[in-house]
Amino acid sequence: MAVLPLVGGCMCGQLRYSVSAPPIMIYNCHCTNCQKISGAAFNTSVIIPEAALTFTASKPASVEWISDQGTTRCGLFCGACGSRIVNGGKPSTGVFSLRAGTLDDTRWVQPVGDTFTRSAQPWVRFIEGGLRAERAAIDYAPFVAAYRAQGRF
Repeated sequence: MAVLPLVGGCMCGQLRYSVSAPPIMIYNCHCTNCQKISGAAFNTSVIIPEAALTFTASKPASVEWISDQGTTRCGLFCGACGSRIVNGGKPSTGVFSLRAGTLDDTRWVQPVGDTFTRSAQPWVRFIEGGLRAERAAIDYAPFVAAYRAQGRF
């Protein structure tokens, strides 16, 4: 079970953050943007309220791009080592997608499903019994409900 605040940072340690509210949901995203940003097959996204994130050491650099869905997205990362910390919408949607691997303690992280399964690598195994969406989920309410049912907070 996780305890607030959630804390984490980049690979080199210069950029540190704190999250003061529990996650809204956690899932694996297999979109091509996440694959390119991370250099991995997918990203484990910890969805948090944007207002709950505070950078406690250094200030993040930022980048913007057009997502697979055609929306403008922004990413905050360490300007020294390049580690991506969060992605968000532009204009703001009120939530950030925190990169689970940047948390200091990831033992409690348990995704409830997978999104953008249509662009997943063919060798990836989805979460057994988990939720799935071929693209972004049309309705994330089932993902939120499944995450809450885990009782990790």
